[in-house]
Amino acid sequence: MRQHIVHNYMINPTHPVTIMVIGCGGTGSQVLSGLARMNLALINLGHPGIHVTAYDDDVVTSANIGRQLFSETEIGLNKAFALIMRLNRFYGTAWDAIDKRYDNTNLANVIITCVDNIKSRLELSKYLSSITEIGHYPPLKKPYYWMDFGNTVDTGQVVVGSVGKIKQPKSDTIELVSNLPFVTKRFDYRKIKDEDSGPSCSLAEAINKQDLFINSALAQLGCNLLWKIFREGKLLYAGLFLNLRIMNVNPINN
Repeated sequence: MRQHIVHNYMINPTHPVTIMVIGCGGTGSQVLSGLARMNLALINLGHPGIHVTAYDDDVVTSANIGRQLFSETEIGLNKAFALIMRLNRFYGTAWDAIDKRYDNTNLANVIITCVDNIKSRLELSKYLSSITEIGHYPPLKKPYYWMDFGNTVDTGQVVVGSVGKIKQPKSDTIELVSNLPFVTKRFDYRKIKDEDSGPSCSLAEAINKQDLFINSALAQLGCNLLWKIFREGKLLYAGLFLNLRIMNVNPINN
């Protein structure tokens, strides 16, 4: 089995590990909830925890209620603001929300994408690939990993990629992997056309596009993968495939 030893900064940082969540819809709203629980657990275990910045330029609509983590009182609010304000009040955090589409002008230690279009992934992949060889970044901005969530109606995947090569210790018994390919390297997104992902007019229409529990199931599994990065300091797998139709989860090898 090939293993990846995560960058030591994830385990022993000098500040809360910075995380960007791009997209606060069906999956992103669930991921943010998981990150808030993770932050509380890490702090209680003596870790500095995490600081999250959420990006989304969309607003809450009636079609979002039920499948995404929003209430009717939040209709009309920006999704990132609604979620971050609620989590900050509930957990006492001071996380940030930006009501704009991510434009490659900011970086974090971990970048999490929960977007529904191919173009955004390709743009981010190109950007992160270009910066791996450019200078040094301050601790708060140094990117180490990109985690991408993607799904169809009742299937999905989570893929963890490393931004450049992560130096590995020497081992005579275990094959250690320094570079985890981006999701755009594992799958040829250039051959995939974006389907219509515009706003649904009702919850029923939204569920026809994505099953009710695919987002939350995928978010839980992905957050567990990130939890292992913090707690175990290694990755035995670089992601997973989920199929709710046949109740099956398969790992993605490093």
